[in-house]
Amino acid sequence: MKKIMFVGPIGVGKTTLTQRIEGVEIIYAKTQTVQFHDDIIDTPGEFVQHRLMYNALLVTAAEADILGFLISAKEKEQMFPPGFASLFNKPAIGIITKMDLIDENDDIEFIKNQLVMTGASPIFKVGINSDKGIQDLLNYLNTLDK
Repeated sequence: MKKIMFVGPIGVGKTTLTQRIEGVEIIYAKTQTVQFHDDIIDTPGEFVQHRLMYNALLVTAAEADILGFLISAKEKEQMFPPGFASLFNKPAIGIITKMDLIDENDDIEFIKNQLVMTGASPIFKVGINSDKGIQDLLNYLNTLDK
């Protein structure tokens, strides 16, 4: 699997998704510093929420093969600026988290469009409680090795 760097606001589920992919017990913990794992770089939410921290994301991205921009399915505000992926010289994918916490009739087009406007493609929908979309995401990341 290519090394992915998860980028997203506080509470979006970057650490939880990391724990789920690594197959360890899911324990909520606020990420205070960049956490390096075998195939994942987990970044603090402040790095994307405060523009002064963008430099930290740019430096950390040098260690990644691909970027994963995460937004919660419950989010109603703009989280990333348009064209955000163009700051990095890496491919970027979008990941909509917490899909298992919304009603199936909820409209997530705003979130999908937000990720597309960042330059992320394709877009994955995941839910940790139901494992929704996790295997699709892993299959995609594993195909990048070939």
